[in-house]
Amino acid sequence: MLEIFIIKKQKTKEIMLIQDEKIIEYYNEDKMENKNEGNIFKGVVRDILEGMESAFVDIGTEKNSYIYIKDLLPKQDETKINNEEQKIKSYNIKKYLKPNQTLLVQVKKDSSELKGARISTHINIPSKYIALMPNTPIVTVSQKIENKDEQQRLIKLVRENLSPENGAVIRTSAEGKTQEIIEDIVSVEKLWKEIETNYNNDNTRKPKLLYKSQSVLEKLLTDLLNKNIARIVSNDDEEIRDIKALLSGQNEYSKIRIEKKNLEYLEEVYNLEKQISKIEKTKIWLKCGGFITIESTEALTAIDVNTGKFTEGGSFVDTTYKVNEQATIEIAKQLRLRDIGGIIIIDYIDMLRDGDKEKIEELLRKCLKEDRAKTQVEGFTKLDLMELTRKHICSHTN
Repeated sequence: MLEIFIIKKQKTKEIMLIQDEKIIEYYNEDKMENKNEGNIFKGVVRDILEGMESAFVDIGTEKNSYIYIKDLLPKQDETKINNEEQKIKSYNIKKYLKPNQTLLVQVKKDSSELKGARISTHINIPSKYIALMPNTPIVTVSQKIENKDEQQRLIKLVRENLSPENGAVIRTSAEGKTQEIIEDIVSVEKLWKEIETNYNNDNTRKPKLLYKSQSVLEKLLTDLLNKNIARIVSNDDEEIRDIKALLSGQNEYSKIRIEKKNLEYLEEVYNLEKQISKIEKTKIWLKCGGFITIESTEALTAIDVNTGKFTEGGSFVDTTYKVNEQATIEIAKQLRLRDIGGIIIIDYIDMLRDGDKEKIEELLRKCLKEDRAKTQVEGFTKLDLMELTRKHICSHTN
């Protein structure tokens, strides 16, 4: 059973996705107050860095954002790219940008203490059944829809109903749908036209916010459309009113119960307060007695696996595999729970037995299938480190 709990206090709002009494996703909106990822802006080019094939763009935030040449060029179908990085090096950014030029851009990665936000002209607008990619005639389907016939049916349906200049990523929730997808395409293309018109009609050379991305709750509901959410619970009257307004008239969400409970109930039920207190801890113990540590830096997240207190009998290779196996299951949970994004490196305990590394990699891929975020497992490097990437859902919470 899936539930969404929203705990609102004087200065914070915590949103949790709960499955079978366990928190599987956690978001603290207090830590996301300056979040711009997904927002669409009218930006103004300030400086061009020819040697780095990039530019600084003012989108109205405290720090100027930055854009790379590849985010200015037409988006390529990733399944058909042949040495794309080499092709990009042949372009000169000054042919595409000049100071004080305006750009229609979307924030792809939020700013940090050291860098401004990363932006792109490749727009992506999520809706219930597709994510619209304006001016990008590529239609792809979620890898989580595994039936090949259904994949082809959906691609054909979307191509026939999309404007020819636009593309889309077909979401998992589209599986088995027809008329709902057509209506969704009409709705999201109308939204895009409004954004585009707003941009074109503004003749000033000033940055402007044109579209604000979905809230955490809206994104949860959109992504979990077919997952039968049982109830949404909050301790705040205003939050309850907003939830009811959000779901009003939408048949897909008609079975969701909306309940108000006091703060004490929300903190005590399912032992939530204790669960929340563990989320930001660096060390996570495994049932076998081993543990993992999670350390995030500006560039990547490093996860280390240790045997810890594991004392179960058996050979060294058996012990190693047992700890790595439990660690893999826990790591997949923690990536989703903490919404960790970017490059992730896992330092497993050395596996000497033939086939063990392959089993661990297969297990990791299997566990990550439950994650709403896009993940890419690159496999073990020459240094025997597992490398993967994950696109975070909302914002880092660690």
